[in-house]
Amino acid sequence: MNSDGEGRSVAERRPVAGVIFDVDGTLTRTNDLIFASFNYVAQKYCGRRYTPPEIIAFFGPPEEGALVRIVGEEALGPAMEDLCAFYRENHAGMAGLHDGIEETLAHLREQGIPLAVFTGKGRRTTLITLEALNIDGYFDLIVSGSDVRRHKPHPEGIRQVLDRFSLPPADVLMVGDSLGDITSARDAGVTPVAALWDSYDRERVLGASPAYAFESVGDLGSWFRTGVRYPSRTAEGNS
Repeated sequence: MNSDGEGRSVAERRPVAGVIFDVDGTLTRTNDLIFASFNYVAQKYCGRRYTPPEIIAFFGPPEEGALVRIVGEEALGPAMEDLCAFYRENHAGMAGLHDGIEETLAHLREQGIPLAVFTGKGRRTTLITLEALNIDGYFDLIVSGSDVRRHKPHPEGIRQVLDRFSLPPADVLMVGDSLGDITSARDAGVTPVAALWDSYDRERVLGASPAYAFESVGDLGSWFRTGVRYPSRTAEGNS
């Protein structure tokens, strides 16, 4: 699955007209912050804590959909405010970019192709993370869990990106670390790329047979430089 494209002519490289990224576990080291945020709220409102696998089982809808199962409908509003406050206040100490991500995004931006985010996170926490880590400016469109009616693994968010930029699905990549990323990509007709460097669902991700799988950001970045071709670069190649 993992391929680097060394020695290939430009014409032989995979055409790429746009790239969509997941956030948590793909672009960012935020999983520990997410677990801590949910447990802060669970301890405050319910007097208990959850293990990471238990919290992961709540994933799918944005934070409100998970929180309501923990605190109930009546406490949802204040609990969400508490979660977002904790998430923001602890972001600097508990979250960061994976090494090499900003360089990879900068390279893709130089190619002149649309870049987008499709994440299951709600819009509030998504923007906290992207802005705090200074990567929000790389993206032409941000589709969060708050922006879709049907959440991952449904491909609605990917289709929003395709429609916005009139992109051919076959030439678009979805890069993510979860089974939902791989499934939504395949159902939207785009190419699933597995980001394994921080995946909590590695076995199931690989079991879903993504078109490409990368163990490190460095490997992914190298492939973007040597294994693909971009619409404006087919004549002269990539650097």
